[in-house]
Amino acid sequence: MSLNSDNTQLEMHYREILAELGEDLNRAGLRDTPKRAAKAMRAITQGYDRNLDDVVNGAVFESGTDEMVVVKSIELYSMCEHHMLPFIGTCHIGYIPNGKVLGLSKFARIVDMYAKRFQIQERLTRQIADAVLSVTGAIGVGVIVEAKHMCMMMRGVEKQNSVMGSSVMLGEFRDSYNTRQEFLRLLGDLS
Repeated sequence: MSLNSDNTQLEMHYREILAELGEDLNRAGLRDTPKRAAKAMRAITQGYDRNLDDVVNGAVFESGTDEMVVVKSIELYSMCEHHMLPFIGTCHIGYIPNGKVLGLSKFARIVDMYAKRFQIQERLTRQIADAVLSVTGAIGVGVIVEAKHMCMMMRGVEKQNSVMGSSVMLGEFRDSYNTRQEFLRLLGDLS
C-alpha cells in the first residue's frame, strides 16, 4: 500500500457506505464526512508507508551497557483487521543491549509503524519484538502489549472493562526465568 494524497476512491467508498446505511449525504453534518473519513483512514494506516530502516534512521549507538533497558507505557492506537475498529493500549519494551543501544524515540516510532496498519494484537507484539531485536542485535528482547478492543466493547459481547495482554519474549528473555522476572518486576516498579 502507498500513501496517496488523492483520496478520491476512498471518498467514493465512504459515500457508498453512508448511503447504504440510509444516511442523507446532503445533510450538513455529513457533506464533508467522506473526505474527512478518507483522510483519517490514510492517517491511521500510514504504517504501510514506513519501513524499519527509515524509522530507525541510523539511531543505533555503540554502548558498553549490558544491563536491561525498559521503555514503558508507549501508547498505541491500531485497527483490528477483523472488524476495522480501533484497539487502544500501551506497549512495554525491554532489551539487553549487546554493544548497541537504540535511540529512545525510536521505540515509539517502531510501535507506531506497526500499529498504524490493520492488525491483530498478537502479530503486532511479535513485529515490535522482532524489529527491536533486528536493529539492536540485543541479547534478548521482551515486549508486552495491553489493549482495549472496540470490537469487543462496541459490538458483540460489549464488555467494557476487558483488556487483552500479549507478550513476546526473545533470546535471554525467553531462555532465562530470572531475566523475565526482572523485566516484569521493572514494569511494576516503574508504575
